[in-house]
Parts: sequence; structure tokens; C-alpha cells
Amino acid sequence: MRFIKILSCKMAMKLLSSVKCFGGEQRIYSHASEVLGCEMKFGVYMPPSAVEDHAECPVLYFLSGLTCTQDNFIQKSCFQQHAAKHGIVVVNPDTSPRGLNLPGEDDHWDFGSGAGFYVDATEAPWSKNYKMYSYVTQELPKLVNANLPVLPNKRGIFGHSMGGHGALICALKNPGVYQSVSAFAPISNPINCPWGKKAFNGYLGGNEETWKNWDATELATAYAGNPLEILVDQGSQDNFYKEKQLLPENLLNAAAENDHLQLIYKNREGYDHSYFFIATFLGEHFDHHAKFLKA
Repeated sequence: MRFIKILSCKMAMKLLSSVKCFGGEQRIYSHASEVLGCEMKFGVYMPPSAVEDHAECPVLYFLSGLTCTQDNFIQKSCFQQHAAKHGIVVVNPDTSPRGLNLPGEDDHWDFGSGAGFYVDATEAPWSKNYKMYSYVTQELPKLVNANLPVLPNKRGIFGHSMGGHGALICALKNPGVYQSVSAFAPISNPINCPWGKKAFNGYLGGNEETWKNWDATELATAYAGNPLEILVDQGSQDNFYKEKQLLPENLLNAAAENDHLQLIYKNREGYDHSYFFIATFLGEHFDHHAKFLKA
């Protein structure tokens, strides 16, 4: 029975493209997601050790920010050089379900398409499909583990902005599942910022108490799992930081009061919210993840 289940999983994953990059292969796959109820695309970078030596490698998931697809990180960050160096498979999904034709799905850049916020929605009409948290933490890893040469017990996660929020909550809500976590300019306290309030009210409803289950600062306050070292990078000239959308200080304060967490916070003078910022410091994030994933 187990063989049949894995075989079915393999059949569901379709290779759309593959390009040689830094000795490895940058691939795009698609599959029919049962959790999201639509066809989803995701990127996979296979380092040379996986392609040439067929070695099983640690796997690192990257979650992108508002308006992005799987392509932004692949094309703008040049992360592949670091993944090749460390021998890490990198998987990066899209940011929301696509093509569902839900009312209002494409009306706003910060809600609906491209803005799934990595939560499991409970409010209609979003609750049937907008379950990005379950997709990222359950369905996608199961698919990857069954089809690609990865080490399931060597899994890390990181992200940018909305995706930084997603990476943080995935790690904090699942102690021991992710051996490493980091974030670039994460939305660190969404229950207290305009982006988060809009998204959570729409996806989760008006009971703000339930929002705390999806807020990194709140989760960091209550975290009692395995010791976790978190790396956070923030640019000082990030307009969204200045507009109080990100609130990393609140996360920093929460982690400082919790002996189970160590938050390494780096304020990058003069840098903004863009992929120029990400590309500049991405190597340090891969070093951070490799410290745990290659141990």
C-alpha cells in the first residue's frame, strides 16, 4: 500500500522546465494540489551533488512576499550559487492559490491572489482553498520527500516580507520539524500592522484572539519547543519598516524574554526592501542554515 501511495505522488508531479545553473539544475514543477484545489507551480534547485552524485541533500524552503510567484526568488536573488556551494536543495512555492475565480480574488495586491499570507483561512469564500500553511508544511514537503533526493529530517525554512512571516510561523508552530529558520524583513507582528489586520480579518474573521495563532511575535512569546536560533535581516531604509508594517522590534523583544529562542537581528544600514537587499546578504543566510542542516 505504501508503494502505491508513493507511486501516485510521483505521477502527480510534472517537470515544466530545467536549466543548468552553477553546476546544478534550476527546475520548475507543477502539480494538482488537493489542499488548495488548483494547479500549483514551485521551483526546485538541485545542487551538483544531487544531480551528478545522486546524493540525498538537506532541503531549504523559501517563501516569497506579496505579489510574488515562484519566479521572483529564482530570477532575482542568484541564490543558486549558495545552494550549490552548500549542497542544499531549495524549494520555493507560489504565494497563493491561482485561478480559482473567487469574488474579489484579484481586486487587491495585498489580499487574495499573490497574498495568501501562509495561513489556513477559516472565512468564506477563502476557507475552501486558501490554506497555504497546510500546503507549505504538509502537502508540499510530502510531495518533495517522495520525489526528490532530500533528507526529510534536515529541513529549513526562510522567506521575505510576507514570506518571512510565513517562515517564522511555520518554524514556531512546528518545533523540531525545521532545523533552521531565517527571514528578510519579515512581517513580524501582523496583528498590529495594516497588512496583517486586513489579511487576517479577511481570511480568519473578526475574532482577533484567533489571529494570535498566526503571529510570529505572539508565537515567540509562548514558544516552548526545541531551542531555535533565528536570523533576521532588516534594512534601515526599508519604506515598509518605516511605515510600521514589519515591526521587527516586537519580535526581538518577545524572543529576548524566551530562553528557548535566540534571535540574531541584523540592522542593515542603507538597505531597502528589494531583492538587491536580499541578494547582498543571502550568503550569510545560507551559512546560517548550513550550520544546522549540514551538522
